[in-house]
Amino acid sequence: MSIVFASKVDSSVAAASLAAPVIALLTLLVAARHGARGLWVPALLLAGVALVVIWILLCTYYEVAHDALIVHAGPFAWRIPLREISAVRPSRSARSGPALSLDRLEISWGTGRSLLISPRDQAGFLALLHHRAPRLTAQSGARV
Repeated sequence: MSIVFASKVDSSVAAASLAAPVIALLTLLVAARHGARGLWVPALLLAGVALVVIWILLCTYYEVAHDALIVHAGPFAWRIPLREISAVRPSRSARSGPALSLDRLEISWGTGRSLLISPRDQAGFLALLHHRAPRLTAQSGARV
């Protein structure tokens, strides 16, 4: 049975994610109104980028299945075997990752791999992960 955890979303992260494509799209639209031609291709590309950003903002969540942590962020997904998770640490890193808040957890697995996530219910997420991930011990990072 899979349990799904929604991502925590900071309004500042959402605003910053949307700002660049929206400003670029508005700039193209203003340029088109002032006679610039041939801007429909970049406008369509920027609209596509804006749609992917919105998709990520609306569809980022973390699924703990019986054998894996599956991280979903819009069209992207990561499958992390629970048996390979070795540590979970709190993080405020601004590094890119499928985390929509700066209140993050860094998941470490395999040989030096890591991913930043931001479950809204961190306590519930950590409790379940500690229960299902055999290599994850209380000394491995974030406390429940």
